[in-house]
Amino acid sequence: MTAKPRLSRLSWAIAALLIPTDVALSAAPVIDAEAAKLDFCALQRSFTEDFDRLSVASRNITDARWIAHTPWNGDFGDAIFTDPGAGFPFDVEDGILTITARKGPDGKWRSGLLASADSQKRGFSQKYGYFETRAKLPPGPGVWPAFWLSTSELKSRTEPSVEIDVIEYYGHDPASFQSTVHVWHKNPARSVNKSNKTVVPRDSLSDGFHTYGVKVAPETITFYLDRKPIWQHPTPPEHKEPLLLLVNLALGSGFPIDKTPNPSVMKVDYVHAYALDEAGRAARCPDK
Repeated sequence: MTAKPRLSRLSWAIAALLIPTDVALSAAPVIDAEAAKLDFCALQRSFTEDFDRLSVASRNITDARWIAHTPWNGDFGDAIFTDPGAGFPFDVEDGILTITARKGPDGKWRSGLLASADSQKRGFSQKYGYFETRAKLPPGPGVWPAFWLSTSELKSRTEPSVEIDVIEYYGHDPASFQSTVHVWHKNPARSVNKSNKTVVPRDSLSDGFHTYGVKVAPETITFYLDRKPIWQHPTPPEHKEPLLLLVNLALGSGFPIDKTPNPSVMKVDYVHAYALDEAGRAARCPDK
């Protein structure tokens, strides 16, 4: 099947503007082993979401852990992101979050997105660190689940922002996923980005849980699958603000959804973040 033009989440919000996009797919990854090293002795847990309970607000985070829409109020894809209701689109059972995409009697698809900060920058965000989720992805053509980071900023900010897609999975290709680093310029609006395709055993990401992580450091951004480095990219100089966390089950991305399973379910075990903290190594790992 010929690949169709890919629109990132931010671009869906402003696709009508026909934003020019500079896209490059990376060659075989070259990784600095030292920079890629995941040393949890040098990391301090800063955000813990184990989904022991559901804590989701609509658009203002208040005392909740998440909101159910992007802070910039931009939905994307072919399913409407929906406020939390009774068991839909979010549910929690035995420490596992489920995000369900479902086609209703009206013929419209609805699904869910979680963001850790709102439009006023309330909630969790962090500039550098290691960010990770453990998830089981839905099978089937048309599904578009993702775990990603985006600059937490006020709408009035005019400087470029950064988006880091830890994983974007396209259900029509169950033997790979994409990771992308975007720099979003606002005047004129355009994205400069670099992507990497990771090949995996067919159906393995929907057959079981896997961890997807990224370490954002001042010099490099390193991506991980099951805590093994898969790709590395220089940290853009435009990265100057903290990043919020997002996890969602979208549909489409330009690909057909006529054969998408109804319902489709993404399962998330946890979302964790760690701050870079070499100074705390001795206290956390006194025997090392």
